Amino acid sequence: MEKTPLVKDIGFAKLDFARRARTGFGETVFGPGKTPEQMVGIFRAFREKRLPVLATRCTGEQADALAAAGVPVRYDPVARAIASTWGRNKKLKGRLAVLTGGTADIPVAEEAAQAAEFFGGTVERFFDVGVAGLHRLLSKLDAIRQADVVIAVAGMEGALPSVVAGLVSVPVVAVPTSVGYGVGAGGVAAALAMLNSCAEGVSVVNIDNGFGAAVVACRMLARRR
Repeated sequence: MEKTPLVKDIGFAKLDFARRARTGFGETVFGPGKTPEQMVGIFRAFREKRLPVLATRCTGEQADALAAAGVPVRYDPVARAIASTWGRNKKLKGRLAVLTGGTADIPVAEEAAQAAEFFGGTVERFFDVGVAGLHRLLSKLDAIRQADVVIAVAGMEGALPSVVAGLVSVPVVAVPTSVGYGVGAGGVAAALAMLNSCAEGVSVVNIDNGFGAAVVACRMLARRR
């Protein structure tokens, strides 16, 4: 039987076929900078090995090229994610709650939610529960407390993760977004607020990095027995 190589060089990319064996999760491809033809070549190579692959920050043009080439994938234009429909990742124990401060944060939150689902997580979404109307968050608090990890996505002043972390007993992964007016500096204000949180149990990923938050949260769930 032919042995699957650890890395396959297809000229414009070196594909890591051993990532799931090492980390427990399938490979992820960063979409920007890749032509539609390159994306087709990457997905075809993973399909040949029946290995799951996720691509982030993708365009409709890239998704259309995969569909035209007969590669079975799912594309979500809000999350900008393309996911293979073969070789699914192992189901994780526990649940994730993905929260947003506002509707404008949903694209980043959907990147987190859909990446987590791709990696085997069970996700419940709580959108537009920011601190500008705290009653919205409090009305969902009982359900949020049922989660094993919370991903809190917010722009503007970035207060949501701090508030949530003071109300739940589970880890909170904070995602600052670039949503906001001028002094928000493209998400820097939210990121600094989250990094300076006085609430316990908050970890922070980079601005708009919903994917990174999903990986952190899923690795926490993967440790559950």
